[in-house]
Amino acid sequence: MKKPEVLIVGAGIAGPALAYWLSRNGYRPTVVEHARQLRSGGSAIVVKGPAIPVAERMGILPQLRELTTRNRSLTLLDPGGRRILQLPLTSDKAPTVEVTRADLSEVLHRSAQTEVEFLFDDTVTALDQDGGGVDVTFRRSAPRRFDLVVGADGMHSTVRRLVFGPERQFASDLGLYGATVPLEPDAIEDPSEMTMLTVPNRMLVLHPSRTTPLAIFTFRAAQLAPHDRKNIALHKQTVADAYADVRWRAPELVAAFLDHPAPFFDPLTTVRVPSWSRGRVVLLGDAAAATALLGDGSSMAMAGAYALAEELAAHPGDHARAFAAYESRLRREVGPRQRRVGLLSRLMVPRTRPGLAVRNTVGRAVGRTNRIASREAANR
Repeated sequence: MKKPEVLIVGAGIAGPALAYWLSRNGYRPTVVEHARQLRSGGSAIVVKGPAIPVAERMGILPQLRELTTRNRSLTLLDPGGRRILQLPLTSDKAPTVEVTRADLSEVLHRSAQTEVEFLFDDTVTALDQDGGGVDVTFRRSAPRRFDLVVGADGMHSTVRRLVFGPERQFASDLGLYGATVPLEPDAIEDPSEMTMLTVPNRMLVLHPSRTTPLAIFTFRAAQLAPHDRKNIALHKQTVADAYADVRWRAPELVAAFLDHPAPFFDPLTTVRVPSWSRGRVVLLGDAAAATALLGDGSSMAMAGAYALAEELAAHPGDHARAFAAYESRLRREVGPRQRRVGLLSRLMVPRTRPGLAVRNTVGRAVGRTNRIASREAANR
């Protein structure tokens, strides 16, 4: 019997995770990725919550633990660079593993590649579906027909644009921008400590890593037009202007951003799509429901991939029921997260000094709670 063929667009986190599970459930997945190879950059991400049992079932959790960034604490600084408080980032109650996005992507790719066809340096340009399948036109490869197509191609999804509508219908900017630049290994003295400085409307983070530390800029600025997203010169000038009067190590880190040939820069956005499927096409991960700032996009992508594969296996030959069941499961997780993101953006990057004082007070309370919980756990 011929295996159903599924095209997965995007080889980040959700795509390879889904390909792994589909290949084990009687499907023949193909993954297409517009980049020439797996991306080597990106911030650290935390594998947590529903992604932990998924990683265990895939047998990759030991590998991820070996690749951990070893980041153990977050230190908050005042505008002058003086330490305010330190918060632990690990907990016995909720197991988490922090790795770089590139490491997670590589582990997922290795797990899937023996059973999955990967097409790099290519993308889809047209999707024409009927009752029996989807005719796919690629930018480089010959046209092919698939039984199903999955858009796992991120916040700026091409699949979503081709099938569901333009991005502006679904994306809502939070009024914040995120920018990152890799640093030299010696840029951070303590590889177990993440450091955060916040002034009104701007946050600057030094994030440790096993290999390449990052400077992370999160800030409010004048709105940029959508077509400016690829204007690197404008991105650099925007970051330089936003942090011109910030002290501590800001001048040094802005200089690193300006010197890098292609630093990351993008608006922080929430994506809400009324329905995640249309016919034989379904969205997964950030393409369906991106939620900036929470730090769990990769975990939700892994959980979503597992749920989608499981529902397709539970409803053989009935993709409509499978898609509906998958969406129902994931929306229960995604909905509350998206409702929190507005408050979180105001808490993380306060607009005023009083707001910053409130944020720090909350941080101190969290720190006290964590210390008490740790002592109680040690005494049990």
